[in-house]
Amino acid sequence: MIRYSLLDLSPICEGGTAAQSLANTLDLARHAEALGFTRYWLAEHHNMPGIASSATAVVIGHVAAGTRSIRVGSGGVMLPNHAPLVIAEQFGTLATLYPGRIDLGLGRAPGTDGATAWALRRHMAQEDNFPRDVVELMGFLGDASPDQRLRAVPGVGTKVPVYILGSSLYGAELAAQLGLPYAFASHFAPGALDQAVEVYRTHFRPSERLESPYFILAANVFGAATEAEALRLKSSMQLGFVRLRTGQPGPLPRPVDDIAALVDPAMLRMVDQALSVSVQGPVDSVRAGVERLVARYQPDEIIFNSQIHDHAARKRSVAIAAEAMGQINHADAAE
Repeated sequence: MIRYSLLDLSPICEGGTAAQSLANTLDLARHAEALGFTRYWLAEHHNMPGIASSATAVVIGHVAAGTRSIRVGSGGVMLPNHAPLVIAEQFGTLATLYPGRIDLGLGRAPGTDGATAWALRRHMAQEDNFPRDVVELMGFLGDASPDQRLRAVPGVGTKVPVYILGSSLYGAELAAQLGLPYAFASHFAPGALDQAVEVYRTHFRPSERLESPYFILAANVFGAATEAEALRLKSSMQLGFVRLRTGQPGPLPRPVDDIAALVDPAMLRMVDQALSVSVQGPVDSVRAGVERLVARYQPDEIIFNSQIHDHAARKRSVAIAAEAMGQINHADAAE
């Protein structure tokens, strides 16, 4: 059985507000919980007019408080932006409030532009301390030794599950060496996907946290009643990428009927390559697309990203993804 989960950036849509976005996030999380999704992850980004999940731990608490059983976590927290002790305290608090339901996905990228990264890290060294910080953070969340003077309270002993996120071989190698589960950001940066999966599985070292590799594949889903409607829904994310790549980030755009008429062909090809790990259309099409991804990458879990302007359409897309995954898992169980 392949688990299926949901990634959310709490998109602020054209014509909408951050308050609406956060309300939609909770509503979508409840929807995902009812549909059998394993986990609901939120992503850290800063200084982004179209993303409301910058205070990631706060939004995770908002979602966990409004749901009952679905796992809630970060996909991810960009650890270089923070002191490991602070993250241990934040997620230790979340795990204390919602035991057995909190995940901590960690990324190395700044999640923003250079100027904002400086504002976040102005007192931090420039060298790469990510591996050391990950180990330090896990130490704060583990059992304390009797002579340990520095402790995360709450946090110590909670053993919040840690995941490494990445879009390059760096994260794959680190996850393998530390014996941690690994999630690849193939929903927007699929270039190194094949190599990263190979590196992770080949170099994996069993640990106290994980005996064998656990790989999560990220994929966009644009589920709709027809192929044409799915392509129309997808145009919002395509346009958002175009604006981001041309230095004009903003709210998630409204969909358009003919994106090719609005975007330079070379730019559109680049965006479509970035979003190539996507499935779209009605249930049968989404299922076929997922089956192709499963056959190629053999993921233990798929985490779907569904960046759609209209909230009701987004909920339908998520329901189509759940139905497709249910069919796939039922077929696998029957074999």
